[in-house]
Amino acid sequence: MTAHANPRDLPPEDDDVFDAPDAAEEAQAEPCDPGAEAPQTPESVKRGVDVIKKHWRHAPNGPGVYRMIAESGEVLYVGKAKNVRKRVASYTRLAGHVNRIARMISATTTMVFISVETETDALLLEANLIKQLKPRFNVLMRDDKSFPYILIAMDHDAPQILKHRGARARKGDYFGPFASVWAVNRALNALERAFLLRSCSQSFFDNRTRPCLLYQIKRCSGPCTGEISMDDYAELVREARDFLSGKSRNVREQLAREMTEASDRLEFERAARLRDRISALSAVQGAQGINPRSVEEADVFAIAKDAGRFCVEAFFFRAYQNWGNRSYFPRADATLSEAEVLDAFLAQFYQEHPSARCVFLSHPIEDGALLEEVLTARIGRRVEVLAPQRGEKRELVDHALQNARQALGRKLAEDASQQRLLGALGQAFGLVSAPRRIEVYDNSHIGGAQAIGAMIVAGPAGFMKAHYRTFNIRSAEITPGDDFGMMREVLTRRFARLAKDGETEQDREAFPAKPDLILIDGGRGQFDVARDVLRELAVEGVAIASIAKGADRNAGREAFFVEGREPFRLPPHDPALYFVQRLRDEAHRFAIGTHRARRKKEFTKNPLDEIAGVGPSRKRALLLAFGSAKAVSKAALSDLEKVPGVNKTTARLVYEHFQRE
Repeated sequence: MTAHANPRDLPPEDDDVFDAPDAAEEAQAEPCDPGAEAPQTPESVKRGVDVIKKHWRHAPNGPGVYRMIAESGEVLYVGKAKNVRKRVASYTRLAGHVNRIARMISATTTMVFISVETETDALLLEANLIKQLKPRFNVLMRDDKSFPYILIAMDHDAPQILKHRGARARKGDYFGPFASVWAVNRALNALERAFLLRSCSQSFFDNRTRPCLLYQIKRCSGPCTGEISMDDYAELVREARDFLSGKSRNVREQLAREMTEASDRLEFERAARLRDRISALSAVQGAQGINPRSVEEADVFAIAKDAGRFCVEAFFFRAYQNWGNRSYFPRADATLSEAEVLDAFLAQFYQEHPSARCVFLSHPIEDGALLEEVLTARIGRRVEVLAPQRGEKRELVDHALQNARQALGRKLAEDASQQRLLGALGQAFGLVSAPRRIEVYDNSHIGGAQAIGAMIVAGPAGFMKAHYRTFNIRSAEITPGDDFGMMREVLTRRFARLAKDGETEQDREAFPAKPDLILIDGGRGQFDVARDVLRELAVEGVAIASIAKGADRNAGREAFFVEGREPFRLPPHDPALYFVQRLRDEAHRFAIGTHRARRKKEFTKNPLDEIAGVGPSRKRALLLAFGSAKAVSKAALSDLEKVPGVNKTTARLVYEHFQRE
């Protein structure tokens, strides 16, 4: 859902003017009075209004979604409306628009409409299109990573407790969301000590002949080797589910009674184990921060605004416990209000994440009732969306709002510091102004094998990981280990693609697609290669610098190569030097990590993967029948045809593949 150019932004509509006309009247109808033109209206706005008027005549008279599109094909804005025709008509006034809306109208050259059955459908479709198209004038949620959960998997006689992220395809109970992986790991460590549930994989469990180390350190009850009966293990699972479902007080009281009874019977070892379990439960609850007394399950969102920037702070409460918080910094126009940005943010947020039964907000939103309807239909139970004014619910919102303000303050300070570093770097390398986009390149390989090139990107907001890229070295003409040849291929592919795609107005206004500065990890040779590639591709306006490792690879003694200057060093304690080292180290980390992942994939590659027509199920059937890929390669055709699930055609494919090999 977007921050619309809604009625709060625009002059009030006259419903009589925009009632749906009949066919005879429609040819005469106009969406606005031409006499309303303001003398200072720019020509670009007038052109945009004329375009919108033409499309207005064909706009649906009901709920739907509309897209405003620029001449280049870029989608400028995605909006929804209960009545698309009335909403589009509001853009045809020549006066009264805020600057953001005026710029959007000026750039519009065509519009596309989609009719839907209900306003709820429009809300969902709008959020989907915003996520896919990332329009320049919409509020964009920058972080859409899934949240981690704790899963008690119930697809085995001895259920497993583990961290889970992604689709809920496995049978079991999911508890969350947790705001971070760190929060889940901390909770899992304590829960293993408290309930002694196994966390090992199925194959590990099936192949144990004696208890593992987790049993020895009292973090597992050892169901794999019969150290605990399945009935007693099931009781531990029940206690863990009760605790995570909000019945923590009952679980603690039950354990306390058992500890007292064991002590009275002089079973001091059992009493000590129960004491340790109670202490572990206390650690789980004590680490949750503030825990609500009367709110069992809620998502709390608060938004803060400062210096034209926004921060949305999200807290997640489940089972009367605080399961962490996360800060979001959505991209939004500075002229929007906090309520408008929060309204737009929530629809995008709940596209990816399940909702709690209650959603508490710091600001009332226009589409609160509609959001309630969507979330209720999605999770199959009543969801309440409100901005509480008093009581404990308001205290939770105020706490989130305080965190939002603090997080935004830290973000602004970090960005200011990053801007100073960019300025210092630009000055060190002789740039006219501070670079907005820096690209750093590095290669990684072992003797030329699994060679990859890596590109990392940095800008005013720090490392821009969404823009990182890797390049598998494909050229057969490159001698294994030829760093110069690999660098030439990487840079050629990168800048040839950039020239083909071009740079849109959105790129220039938001984060540019073209770098101001590229840094190459290497000496004079790599610098010359980069300079030649940019000259061959006629790339202008991009500065090049290469970083040669210092004597004895000593950080702090790096030599820099820049066009038109002799090699030079930066002062040992120069902030720009530390910044360059951070950039280089991040490029190393990314390149080496990608190379290792590719090498690992090659090591674990199965020969059956190379056979077209043999999918996971048939591969599994062949491996179960013969034990290994090597045995499959030596099997006779008649034996392959006898494997359950493998037909004669597939058997012949497999047989002929290995015969050719």
